[in-house]
Amino acid sequence: MKVSLNWLREYLDLNFPPERVSDLLTGTGLEVEGMDKVESVPGGLEGVVVGHVVECGKHPNADRLSVTKVDIGREEPVSIVCGAPNVAAGQHVPVATVGTTLYPTGGEAFTIKKGKIRGEVSEGMICAEDELGLGTDHDGIIVFDRAFEPGTPVADVYELETDHVYEIGLTPNRSDATNHLGVAFDLAAALSVERDDQVTLVQPDVSAFAEGDAAAPAAQVADPTQAPRYAGLVIENLRVATSPDWLRARLNAIGVRPINNVVDVTNYVLHELGQPLHAFDLDKVAGSRIKVQKLAEGTVFRSLDGMERKLSADDLVICDGNDDPMCLAGVFGGADSGVTEQTTRIFLESAHFEAGTVRRTSMRHTLRTDAARIFEKGSDPNVVVYALKRAALLLQELAGGKVAGKMLDLYPEPIEPKLITVRYQRISELIGVDLGRDTVRNILRSMNMDIREDDEASFTVAVPTNKVDVTREVDVIEEILRVYGFNKIPEPDMITTAMVVAPQPDPNALRELIGDLLAANGFLEMMALSLTESRYYDDRSHLIGINNTSNVHLDVMRPDLLYSALEAVRHNHSFSQRDLRLFEFGRSYGLEGEKYREINHLSLTLTGRRHAESWLSTGEDDRAGFYTLKAAVELVLQRLGVDNYRTAEAPSDQFDFGLRYHKGPMELVDFGQVAAVPLDRAGVKETVFFADFNWDNLLRVLPRKPIQVTTPGKYPTVRRDLALVVDVGVSFADIERLAAKAGKQLITEINLFDVYRNEEQLGVGKKSYAVSFLFESTERTLKDKEVDKVMSGVEAILGKQLGAEVRR
Repeated sequence: MKVSLNWLREYLDLNFPPERVSDLLTGTGLEVEGMDKVESVPGGLEGVVVGHVVECGKHPNADRLSVTKVDIGREEPVSIVCGAPNVAAGQHVPVATVGTTLYPTGGEAFTIKKGKIRGEVSEGMICAEDELGLGTDHDGIIVFDRAFEPGTPVADVYELETDHVYEIGLTPNRSDATNHLGVAFDLAAALSVERDDQVTLVQPDVSAFAEGDAAAPAAQVADPTQAPRYAGLVIENLRVATSPDWLRARLNAIGVRPINNVVDVTNYVLHELGQPLHAFDLDKVAGSRIKVQKLAEGTVFRSLDGMERKLSADDLVICDGNDDPMCLAGVFGGADSGVTEQTTRIFLESAHFEAGTVRRTSMRHTLRTDAARIFEKGSDPNVVVYALKRAALLLQELAGGKVAGKMLDLYPEPIEPKLITVRYQRISELIGVDLGRDTVRNILRSMNMDIREDDEASFTVAVPTNKVDVTREVDVIEEILRVYGFNKIPEPDMITTAMVVAPQPDPNALRELIGDLLAANGFLEMMALSLTESRYYDDRSHLIGINNTSNVHLDVMRPDLLYSALEAVRHNHSFSQRDLRLFEFGRSYGLEGEKYREINHLSLTLTGRRHAESWLSTGEDDRAGFYTLKAAVELVLQRLGVDNYRTAEAPSDQFDFGLRYHKGPMELVDFGQVAAVPLDRAGVKETVFFADFNWDNLLRVLPRKPIQVTTPGKYPTVRRDLALVVDVGVSFADIERLAAKAGKQLITEINLFDVYRNEEQLGVGKKSYAVSFLFESTERTLKDKEVDKVMSGVEAILGKQLGAEVRR
């Protein structure tokens, strides 16, 4: 949020440096993230003064030049060569002195230097309008119509002002500080405490407002819970024109583009009082009647930006007498009822809309307007009429408007200040310092918080309706501390802490270890949201729902990390980043019966090529595949020292094919090629390989002894492969267990490298496993006869125990 220092000075005496104001703002919780100097004219006309042309004659060496003597307030006049045709003795003109930098309209900045022009000394420059950046006229120099004192800064002649604009990181809870007057209230409160004296705050005076004699405009609100207060005025005799310089300067300083005096007044009041207003051209309002209601799903609404938007049945809309939409309530105006140069009378709306309704509409239509940002934080219902009067008076002054009738104010259930009881002892406990009762009362008084009841132990305070976040005792104490000043709380001389011993194994250390390992192998760490979309899942009984008003699509806690990974892949693919190696440490959430479940995970995601593109690595052979992922999975397990795990098939709902490593019922990791259904739901069009480690289980099975290092065998290994046709109910773990038993300690490794299903070729209820067996002896080179004999035994036991048939 941008805040103008000159604007704040209209309400408060801030006669000290901008840096001091910045410190005060940050101290009250309005953190200043940046400060910019803003000049209405580039350079602020610094170094440009009023000069009195004492003498003017022809240049001896140039017909179109004049040689002048100009009094600029120094002891002696200066000589200036001027090329303007209208220069003459006796004139009062703007003079850029030597050393001044000018910023001409449409040109590059340049600095005035002392020199000679055609042999004559020139010690400055008499300026035209465009040379000072004041306009585009270059027909001649500016001649003032008043005899200003020579040496007077031209910036004073034009009443130019230099402003300082603060960029404030406004937190979502500060609904009271969305405007300049709200910020001024905070500054006044902080200064009152600092000076131990009540600082005067000057609020805009609306006592001159007067209603007309005609009846109030006709309006109705269908659901007062979504528009608790709706007010408006009819203003006639308007002359739509350009706003005066002071109003344009205020809006330009905070980055709001001036449009015309009517629209600019509504924007000015928005940023002054924090109350959005909207002006409807009354001649375009059918039946001169206003309806605040919802329309049918899919109703077309043409907004101010020229786009046609289809409304949701949940959108609150301002309609005319024919039920045609004119405005998305609290969000954006319509193209057909807006103010134009031909507008002479308006219906000026000021309302308090329910925050959630505005937020959902704003997000649904991706319209993040200033008005929506204020309403969704919670606007003040009791500033509605005050803002309307303020705007009406400004329109009378700047556009010749006249209030045509009574004020409309639909406010069936007035919202009263919240009454909160606060204990003095609790203030001391939370702040850590006894502020004293008088100090607490002064702080509350400075924030317009009335103390209704007060005794020795506690008090009851009425919280203004612009502070929608202050609902509890602790919130009031936070307000007190914020204004008192965090920096005033003394630091203790001694800080005590408990000795904490890291658990063994240390989860954080292991996480750093594996993170470094993966990064060294080309992986990038990703961090995804813990929220996801319920549409990804068919079975939603185990999902934990979230009432997420900021983004209605992210409506559940993620039950796994798969879709987070796929969304990251989709996002990178949209930016043409297709070769990805990602890892994430994160949590999944779910319901098991009536209990909540929370599991820590490590996920790996691969897609695209394994190596950067080059003439050595091209084509499909270089694409990441299942074994690329398998190598990464086993790298993690080896580094942790986890071995002696069993192998099974990964669940088919997530993977087209894959493996699960487990120890008994304890799952360690599932990995494989992601199935088509998850890819389609996440909008990913390329092959993705994904691994999901159960990090909690990995920590449980870590070896308690140091990792043992063995010397690689010196005798060659022998490999044999079998294609086994088995029943679909047979798992690879069964094959591995029986084969290892028959291997007579010669089989050192058994791997499943392919799964094939085809009932026409294999038979109903059958599948084919392609299994590799690695043989090695630590004592001798194995002979083929030994290996063949063991393989015959393996085939026999698998056939007998599992009914496996070898495909030849």
